[in-house]
Amino acid sequence: MMHLVVMPGKKTPQLDAYREKRDPAHTPEPFGRRQVPATDQLFVVQQHAASHLHFDLRLEVDGVLKSWAVPKGPSSSQADKRFAVQTEDHPLDYATFEGEIPTGSYGAGHVIVWDRGRYTRLEDTAKDFDQAQQVGKLLFELHGHKLRGRWTLIKLKKGQTSKEWLLIKERDAWETPANTLTEAALQSSVVSGLSLPQMKSPTRKVGALTRKVQAHNKGKVTTEHPAPFKPMLATAGQAFNRTGWIWELKYDGYRALAHKQKGLVQLKSRNGVDLSNRFPEIVEVLARIPFDNFVLDGEVVVNNPSGRPDFGMMQQRARSLPPHQVAAATVLQPATYYCFDLLQVSAIDIRHHPLKQRKAWLNKLLPTHSHCVFSEHVANQGKDTFATARELGIEGVVGKKLAAPYCSGRSADWIKVRASRHDEFVIVGWSAARGNPKDIGSIALAEYQDGNLRYVGHAGSGLSDALRTSLAKKLARTARKTSPVQDAGTSRVTHWVRPSLVVEVAFTEYTKEGRLRHPVIQRLREDKSPTECTGQFLVAQSNKAPLPPTSTADTQSRVVTTNPDKVLFPKPGFTKADTVAYYRAVAPWLLPWLAERPIVLTRFPDGEAGKSFFQRDVPNYVPEWIRRETLWSEEAERSVRYFVIDSAEGLAYLANMATLPIHIWHSRITALDKPDWCVLDLDPKGADFKHVIRLAQAIGTLCDELALPCYVKTSGASGLHLFVPLARQLDHQQSRTLGELLAGVIVQRYPDIATVARTLKQRQGKVYVDFMQNGHGRLIAAPYCIRAKPEASVSMPLHWHEVNGGLRNSNYHIGNALRRLRRWQDNPWKDLMSQDVDLARGLQRLQKLLT
Repeated sequence: MMHLVVMPGKKTPQLDAYREKRDPAHTPEPFGRRQVPATDQLFVVQQHAASHLHFDLRLEVDGVLKSWAVPKGPSSSQADKRFAVQTEDHPLDYATFEGEIPTGSYGAGHVIVWDRGRYTRLEDTAKDFDQAQQVGKLLFELHGHKLRGRWTLIKLKKGQTSKEWLLIKERDAWETPANTLTEAALQSSVVSGLSLPQMKSPTRKVGALTRKVQAHNKGKVTTEHPAPFKPMLATAGQAFNRTGWIWELKYDGYRALAHKQKGLVQLKSRNGVDLSNRFPEIVEVLARIPFDNFVLDGEVVVNNPSGRPDFGMMQQRARSLPPHQVAAATVLQPATYYCFDLLQVSAIDIRHHPLKQRKAWLNKLLPTHSHCVFSEHVANQGKDTFATARELGIEGVVGKKLAAPYCSGRSADWIKVRASRHDEFVIVGWSAARGNPKDIGSIALAEYQDGNLRYVGHAGSGLSDALRTSLAKKLARTARKTSPVQDAGTSRVTHWVRPSLVVEVAFTEYTKEGRLRHPVIQRLREDKSPTECTGQFLVAQSNKAPLPPTSTADTQSRVVTTNPDKVLFPKPGFTKADTVAYYRAVAPWLLPWLAERPIVLTRFPDGEAGKSFFQRDVPNYVPEWIRRETLWSEEAERSVRYFVIDSAEGLAYLANMATLPIHIWHSRITALDKPDWCVLDLDPKGADFKHVIRLAQAIGTLCDELALPCYVKTSGASGLHLFVPLARQLDHQQSRTLGELLAGVIVQRYPDIATVARTLKQRQGKVYVDFMQNGHGRLIAAPYCIRAKPEASVSMPLHWHEVNGGLRNSNYHIGNALRRLRRWQDNPWKDLMSQDVDLARGLQRLQKLLT
């Protein structure tokens, strides 16, 4: 039996960084909140066709790979005691090696990475490896793609010089009566997906699949450098049973497209952010798949120890980290790329083929066990699949029409169905509403774990007036001075009660700390005993199915206005109740501008004259029926969980948060890179408003010259906003360039009153023609939204004849805006997003004008 001493092949930067992490002189920084444990190490099993076929088990110890040759390979049955011979130590770099060792070299033959992952040393092994080796027993737990659970290496003869061992599977959940590791599906590399016979001629696999694709393509044009692919998106709906549809799990991770062109791999988010350096374990697998050109669609996920997607862990992995931390994370918190679609293979665009055919080809391309895996599906049975996903605590399911082609953007051929959990919890206290110490603002919840009450969080959403009244009477009779729970997280509780009342709560999941995420109170459960509320957090953590929900969350829950009499606009006397009522009433006009569009809030808890703050992210306490979408924000330089509002109730909820202006993106989620309009913001700080009116009229005239439509509205603050519809024909950078050119023409024509200088000092009393509001993730105040001005003014769309000397932003406010809208015979903005725009002609005229 022959073994390798020198590692052939290329350098591996990720393992170089990993070795740096293991350097005793190097102090590793924490990844997330967890330091790299000394007992969590790298392991690899390589299948080696040398003079004899055998397996090499390698365990990382002190920066090297301790190695054993196992002729028959590991067995999942404890009855099989596999003979193993300890061989030379190997460098860490060898953990990535697979390929051919040339004839004439030591260990000549082919090698594949049969399995790889992390292992945890147990008992004496964790204390001192050399001492445990002398004793003759090494106990460890493997966390690989194929090998899982506890294993033991037992030395046959005592003594330092003995090299003969037995590899035995310990009894646990991963042990099987018969060896299952000999199955054909397990005899391929976890990196390239190739078996040892295929490794000898990898082009055969490529050629076979390519020929099948070419035969189905019927002369379609192929391309080695495809246009940028944009992901296909699902439409929200309900699960159903129907022939011709398949159902996949909805993974709670990052959607990503994997591009491999001429062997170079890029892993990009749905918004084009390069994730390659953050998930090198995925990129390595994609690079080893023996196709030079392909495009995959899938979801990058980090699974928790129970094997379910964990978005909190995923967010940690997705951060930009130093190389040695990323390398550590690939071992301690490895990511998996669940691939569910194939868009291009061997430079052939196959998006026009039906999903059924694309998935069949995808399954042949991917490894069976690796960091990149085929996303399995269930045919026809959507309801059962959804019920199972819900029981397992999975985010939901996605239904897909088998006959459908791949079309970028949102499509009814893909249906997403989200799951939410329901359970019962004990009320242990309550906190007063802000501004009213006698009113219930939220209630404290707990559940019994091992006979003791454990606090699981606060909930205020879903508390209707009727439920508040009922609870107030009941809780008054059960008041107590001391806490029934022992938990530092209950500092928000202002009134304790005896644990006698039970409420049903809808929520999405437990956090790592055991708190409920997005809890929404459903109803009192007087038929339930508090002692029945037992330890579902522990059940969830142990990978047992949580209690199935009994109903869906009520998306029409009434929003209760807290502190309704609080005056937000002292001058006219408008209260929070007035702002909530306005947003409810204006919903028919405002919601079309918010549909499918990320929004950002500006909140004024103390009214328009008080301090305010900008809020991009949806807080965890916001109820589940408020839609949110996680997107990359170039301005924030991170992923942001944005509000997406689609109902009057949603608007009322925002108003109850003391939201005044609502700022919207220029593009919609269905086409984030294609803005609906180009905007020019006329900012008069230090200038006369009559010049704003004059310049708005001039921009309208200029657009007439260019045969481009132009719409105008008050900003609601101090200036005017002018919108040129684009019909999604330009990207964000092109839209900004158009705005810059239009602004340049206006400044050239009106140099005495217009400028593009950004700072007040440089403006010299001129109106700032701001084109910089255009761009990915840039914002503009939504039409009809309230502005934080003393008059409670609103941003109002205008007819062009209203842009005259009598126009003021203060003309339209929450006291008269609705009367104006209800009297409208013709909404001046009704055609903005549906109007046909001949941009090509307009840009040609602009070019002539500029030259």
